[in-house]
Amino acid sequence: FAASPLRPVVLADDRITQWTSPYAIRFRQELDSFISPSASSRLFLIISKGLDIRTRKNYGAGLLRFTQFCDDLRIPEAARMPAPEPLVAAFVARHAGSVRLDTIGNWLAGLAVWHAINGAKWPSGNMLAYAKRGAKKLEPQPLAKRPPVTLEHMHALFTGLNLSNTFDAAVFAVACSAFWGCRRLGELVIPSRFGFDAGKHVTVDVEVGVRTLPSNVRYAVFHIPWTKTTKRDGTNIILTENSDPTDPVTALLHHRIVNHGLPPGAPLFAFETNESSGGWAPMTRDWFLNRCNGVWMEAGLGKLTGHCFRIGGATELLLRGTHPDIVATQGGWKSKAFLEYWRKIESILPLFISKSFDRSRVQLLSNTMDEFRRRNVMSS
Repeated sequence: FAASPLRPVVLADDRITQWTSPYAIRFRQELDSFISPSASSRLFLIISKGLDIRTRKNYGAGLLRFTQFCDDLRIPEAARMPAPEPLVAAFVARHAGSVRLDTIGNWLAGLAVWHAINGAKWPSGNMLAYAKRGAKKLEPQPLAKRPPVTLEHMHALFTGLNLSNTFDAAVFAVACSAFWGCRRLGELVIPSRFGFDAGKHVTVDVEVGVRTLPSNVRYAVFHIPWTKTTKRDGTNIILTENSDPTDPVTALLHHRIVNHGLPPGAPLFAFETNESSGGWAPMTRDWFLNRCNGVWMEAGLGKLTGHCFRIGGATELLLRGTHPDIVATQGGWKSKAFLEYWRKIESILPLFISKSFDRSRVQLLSNTMDEFRRRNVMSS
């Protein structure tokens, strides 16, 4: 996009608050004179804090795409906000057929928020509605679903990582916790090196209780302060010991030992560094996935995404005979949500049919899920 003082070079997640327009500048000047500059700055800070960093990144992508579109058409800066409905509809039409509507929708949501926080009206008329309807009919086929993380992937990490290394020990602990705990990756790692949020991210100060049931089954439990579904109530993550080399309890405790010098307040899965005495760094999503994918590529397994841990772990547990109620609780799903998720799992079951699980086990699982579905009064 064309260089402009209205659009400083900042990270994608900062564009929503740092990029401006002639209209926005006037609005903020009026706001400063009305409620004071300090109160105005505080307002925009709080608005920014209300958006997750990944949401802000997606919104920033929308601002960039819209700016590029306007630059191509040589739309004057003053005509970009408030954006006239024909301009926004034409933006949708530009990407119709090459981009899926949900992506376009995310871009528009970012533009709408950008307008809202700058006091500008966002168009919502019939022209835009019809443009989105047309984009839906023309949208390309979705990308092929990436395969899930399987036990083969987990074993590759066990053999490919150097578990005496502080970083690799933290990577392995995250992988085992995400897989066997059926957790979202965002609940365990932070989005970027400076993206830590004490209200959302678990720290090394958390109590990790390791307990043993009368049946001699050992498990670890710790509380995370936030999840996508429970918000600020958080939840307890329970990791049950198993006989696999990727046992999550052992992996977690090993990480705690190897990285025992982390300071109070550091993220739980941070790791010590050799930069200086007492040096450490947080485990970010990108660092974690890059390391995992590096190991998997060397093992000939291909690259995967963070969400693949959750669906892979849930499938593995179900095929091992774990009751759906337990798996749903483990991953923080409500019954209806888990049944919706089961539809995704059904499509990847063939990837798990191996020496460990034959077709009879898959059929047994299918029968179990049918009963779970009937019990929760939801048609298949």
